Amino acid sequence: MGLFLGIDGGGTGCRARIVDGVGRVLGEGAAGPANVTTDTHGTCANILAATRQALPPGVEMSDLHAVLGLAGANVRDSVARLLPGLPFARIRVVSDALTATRGAVGTGDGIVAAIGTGSVFSRQWRGEYRQVGGWGLVLGDEGSGAWIGRSILAHALRARDGLFPETDLSRDLIREHGGPDGIVAFARDARPIDFAQLAPRVAASGDDAARHVMSAAADEVGAWISVLQPDPHLPVVVLGGLGEQFARLLAPRWTIQSPLGTALDGAVALAREEGA
Repeated sequence: MGLFLGIDGGGTGCRARIVDGVGRVLGEGAAGPANVTTDTHGTCANILAATRQALPPGVEMSDLHAVLGLAGANVRDSVARLLPGLPFARIRVVSDALTATRGAVGTGDGIVAAIGTGSVFSRQWRGEYRQVGGWGLVLGDEGSGAWIGRSILAHALRARDGLFPETDLSRDLIREHGGPDGIVAFARDARPIDFAQLAPRVAASGDDAARHVMSAAADEVGAWISVLQPDPHLPVVVLGGLGEQFARLLAPRWTIQSPLGTALDGAVALAREEGA
């Protein structure tokens, strides 16, 4: 009987699950970030660490048929650099959006907005899969935690310069970073996950600066969903740490549906299908 590994790897962390041929869970593990484009070496190390935790006694990594759903997997060169470091019997690397979509809507139809450290948008419709966005913070990741964190810092600097009214939050952010120069220094070296640490604070704040940024984030997310919407509209599933907030912001425009399962569920389902 085959053994199957599902990996859910994103900008914040990596989760692994090993199941047998009937889907019985044999082990689970977790490790650090797994964005294959921003840190291929670290992604490989974290995949192996999470898998090692999940391995049941007597099972080797070379026994596993694996589907890895990874942030940044839409960049082929990055995936090519990753593969030589993985010892699994069979490997399929896909975008974390694909595994999230499979987990969220099963084999049915729907649109998934996956909003975590980064963002990516996908549609499963009439047996076909389409993905948009997910191009990283420099060129995209609109509405994501990293995008929100970067945006609130930019807003604070602009408010300091007089483009927007200053607020308690904008003044606090400048003070906490040691002044405008401190924000610039932070941004110069910050990774997406560093920016994203500010997002929960922004999402939970009633401050005018926070509302401005969250409204802009919802507009960005809504624009991507519109690209994927056929007529009549499909239901939308919003995933990620900020999913609840975005679901509320988007509910007036579309039918918001709860996910059937997780991205890890999706990865495991695809791994079992690959090995069938």
